[in-house]
Amino acid sequence: MDPEEVLVQWIQGQRLKAPQMKDGPVFLRNLEEAMDVRRADHGLFTRSMSAWKSGKAIDFCSNDLLSLGSSGAIRTAFLHELETHPKFNLYAGGSRLMDGNYQYIEEVEQEIANFHGAESALLVGSGYEANGAIFSAIPRPGDAIIYDELVHASTHDGMANSLAINKTPFRHNDAEAFREVLVSVLDSQSMIRNGQRSILVAVESVYSMDGDVCPLLELLDVAKEVCPKSNFVFIVDEAHATGVLGPNGAGIVQQLGVEKDIAIRLHTCGKALASTGAVILGSNTVRNTIMNFARSVIYTTAPSFPTVAAVRAGYNLIKSGATKKAQDTIQRLTRYFFQAISASSVWEEATSMGILSIPLCDDWDEREVLTHIVPVWTRQRYNYFLVCHLQLSGICAFPIDYPTVPKGQARIRIIFHSCNTEAEVDQLVASLCKFAREMINIEKGEGITQKVPQAAQKVYALMAQG
Repeated sequence: MDPEEVLVQWIQGQRLKAPQMKDGPVFLRNLEEAMDVRRADHGLFTRSMSAWKSGKAIDFCSNDLLSLGSSGAIRTAFLHELETHPKFNLYAGGSRLMDGNYQYIEEVEQEIANFHGAESALLVGSGYEANGAIFSAIPRPGDAIIYDELVHASTHDGMANSLAINKTPFRHNDAEAFREVLVSVLDSQSMIRNGQRSILVAVESVYSMDGDVCPLLELLDVAKEVCPKSNFVFIVDEAHATGVLGPNGAGIVQQLGVEKDIAIRLHTCGKALASTGAVILGSNTVRNTIMNFARSVIYTTAPSFPTVAAVRAGYNLIKSGATKKAQDTIQRLTRYFFQAISASSVWEEATSMGILSIPLCDDWDEREVLTHIVPVWTRQRYNYFLVCHLQLSGICAFPIDYPTVPKGQARIRIIFHSCNTEAEVDQLVASLCKFAREMINIEKGEGITQKVPQAAQKVYALMAQG
């Protein structure tokens, strides 16, 4: 599909359907009414395929961060793994606690644990499943969970099923707000204050919708200072750092050298590793607790050999150092982008007018490590104007809207990959600045009578044709 076809398919998916079903089955009509609420805000998710997959646009949206998928590197490593074990079974045979355990998965889990400096590892079907398992199984009655307000939806769903008596957020990446919540929990919960129960701190090393990094060392220092009984543990979701940040892509925790200070880590395999599944790192006690109390692990079939082989293939690539150049390329391209966009007078004017902004542009040159995720913020009513502009410019980037982010905080998320080039980044910068100039002129009324940018006009014309 080319970018225009992608937009047409998306537009068609946003048309209200329930009003046309007055005589239809009430069951289906009610479902369409629920989806019409999202269609009304152009927020219904559709199954359109990205134009970059057909070679007609540039990928600034996928999770193939190290380009192991697009380059074929993961396929080659995976097929080699299968050739090494020609008599493998396609099926697992049951859950891990029944007939689904087997020697190969145990070996791979231990290899992953060793790579990350952990005592044990447990492979599960996805990062969502992993967070659900952790937070439904680990907190014991009387424990409290303190979590960054921007943790993933899967963490929230896991916490909803937990036995923790208290679940309290703190302001995003704010160590002082974290301190206040810690003190409040200790003051209100005598069993925690007396050291009989624990505080579980849930954070992400890299936040998927903001692209910023957790101030983990600061939070650890605060917890050590405030909790004299040391009855706190940290649970760190490394989904968006895996393969990209840290030594050989091992993550932020290992980059900081605080493996022994973190009780549980989560690494996903479906992003930079270009495979599927996720791994939970912790002690043997943590692993056994999850296997005995997490319903999502107990009542599901174990990962099959091909799934585990793909995970091993990805880990073999990062462990060997074969992806180090790709890691460095992502850092270089991200810095190149910040430098180019910051140097634009058009961008500076658009930012001062509040038309567009990139929070991560602030002090980017002072940060030792940059992430591959760069959200572009605009006025809420401009968000879909911008995505239409980018798509028609041959740039694949998607809007992030409610319920993925809070209402009123929509943005376009740009993701850099090792396969991107400086020329492609230049095209991205030029497209953003062209949109910025057009919106500046519209807001100032300079030489433009239309209040809708050209890309959006084209989209509206396509809507009328359809």
